Amino acid sequence: MSSRLIATQIVEQIIEGNTTLTNALRNNEAFNQAGNEKALIQEISYGTFRWYIQLEYLLNQLLEKRIKKKDSRLKYLMIIGLYQLRYMRIPAHAVVSETVNTCKKIKMEWAKGLVNAILRRYIREADRLNLLDSDDSLKTSHPRWLLEKIKLDWPAEWKIVLDAANQRPPMYLRVNQRHQSREQYLMKIMQSGITGKATPHSKHGILLDKPIDVEQLPGFNDGDVSVQELAAQLSVQLLDLQPGQRVLDACAAPGGKTGHILESEAGLNSLTAIEKDPKRAKRISDTLKRLDLNAIIKVADIIDIDHWWDKKTFDRILLDAPCSATGVIRRHPDIKILRTIEEVNNISSLQMQLLTTLWQTLSSGGLLVYVTCSILKQENSETIKLFIENTPDCVLKPIDAEWGKDTSYGRQVLPGQDNMDGFFYACLEKK
Repeated sequence: MSSRLIATQIVEQIIEGNTTLTNALRNNEAFNQAGNEKALIQEISYGTFRWYIQLEYLLNQLLEKRIKKKDSRLKYLMIIGLYQLRYMRIPAHAVVSETVNTCKKIKMEWAKGLVNAILRRYIREADRLNLLDSDDSLKTSHPRWLLEKIKLDWPAEWKIVLDAANQRPPMYLRVNQRHQSREQYLMKIMQSGITGKATPHSKHGILLDKPIDVEQLPGFNDGDVSVQELAAQLSVQLLDLQPGQRVLDACAAPGGKTGHILESEAGLNSLTAIEKDPKRAKRISDTLKRLDLNAIIKVADIIDIDHWWDKKTFDRILLDAPCSATGVIRRHPDIKILRTIEEVNNISSLQMQLLTTLWQTLSSGGLLVYVTCSILKQENSETIKLFIENTPDCVLKPIDAEWGKDTSYGRQVLPGQDNMDGFFYACLEKK
């Protein structure tokens, strides 16, 4: 099957089927069987969503009349064609030819002339059409509602934040300290022809010089190493894990932090991981199986506390809270298209419910670490401020770190800072 056809189907599935780019690729049988073409399909798919708002605007400038809703697949085909012309190094004649030929494969052979004319017009008039500099939403390819919230929250940093969100993400590893030291694993990958370097801030992190397929990593299937973003690795370090503790990993899928907890402290009394989605809970099991680690996995909704809690309190709780994921747009650019302001408001309410519910299960003197991959204060410092004000036995524990920014109610890493994704952390102690 043609790589452009697969990319068009993926774009259509995400926008009209309201699924994520990650799931669309994972569940697309043609993509999984594409062999050497997988890299091209991925590049077109991710890049198209990275610049979708801008590309859609340019297409509308080129069209004399808008594409009908019933012909939306044709619109997506032309948008991925514009992405290749604007941002990839494929020769223009090849892009035009392949895109025109794909019309037949989407059963719209009648549109060949239109597609040819639109793409060739873009090639001729690209400079004249570059009317984006006066509009920040088009220039940065971010929805206006999100752009305005980021400007409001980070007036001095918003341009850097949005620029970082449009970059290709680096690939970080977390070395399993139960198997070997970071230095030993660095030697191992070097012998395999893979280059990388030790990260700051995380004792077990490695930044690869360029992303590779996980199957190329020595010992990956044996649990020697995991792929985990650097900012995500900081979460477990804040838990101050000690032998004998009962630990809860809330909203635990896909299990990266669950594994990190178990790698970090072998002497825990127990670790319980909760996930309400059965399919995502299965991913926790798969992760722990690869790492040869064990935890109590419960498929449950945290809010429905009577269905999962045995009334025994936890010494440590990690709440990796559901959020807008606005700090990881460079990894998931479809967030720009899928997320809405209404969802952010609903998520904020859910975050407060989760904090209130989990607080009941925390031991006196215990610690709850609240983490999001959001950069919106509404989900981060404002949520923690409100929770502390309404929870008399809650005390904010200061985070003494060289990374991130102090917000007075936790610590925020903005996208691009030390080449990390955007994450927020707050440590809450129970008096």
